Amino acid sequence: MFVPANVDVLLTEDEVHARIDSLAAGLVPRLSQGEWTGVVVLLGATPFAADLMRALSRHGIDIGFDAIWLQSYADARESSGRMQVHADVARPVEGRSILLIDDVFDSGKTIAFARTHFIQKGAREVLTCVFARKPDAAIEGLDAWAWEAPPRYLVGYGMDDAGAMRGLPFVGAIKGA
Repeated sequence: MFVPANVDVLLTEDEVHARIDSLAAGLVPRLSQGEWTGVVVLLGATPFAADLMRALSRHGIDIGFDAIWLQSYADARESSGRMQVHADVARPVEGRSILLIDDVFDSGKTIAFARTHFIQKGAREVLTCVFARKPDAAIEGLDAWAWEAPPRYLVGYGMDDAGAMRGLPFVGAIKGA
């Protein structure tokens, strides 16, 4: 397995998938009622969303799927504080329940923005789900997560450093960051 010299491996590929399966099992009771649409926040959460959708399917849950492209980081390691909508969902959400899927919950600004966005578009409810929750992040606004991440800059499994390392099949952290 290729590991860049400046990256510490925090979760192996097998550990990532085990956490996602456990998360999916926990979501089943909620998602088995009503009509749900999973909405991935592009770009970082794409691998997580795909794996979560497959895990839900293995548990007998088949929900719709869409995407929203939000950006507040650009190529920086800290949020700019401004949210940009590059592309909105393709299907109407009015009257539907939304499972909002993102990669990392740290400041909570992306999730809060997206939740408000979908409620204003008429979504019946928005359930929030992320792969990693940072330790200093408040739990308010977050419904489910797969992993309690350390306070480090994460890469791999969709998470990037200025566009690099998204394709790593594991979760790592930049050494010294």
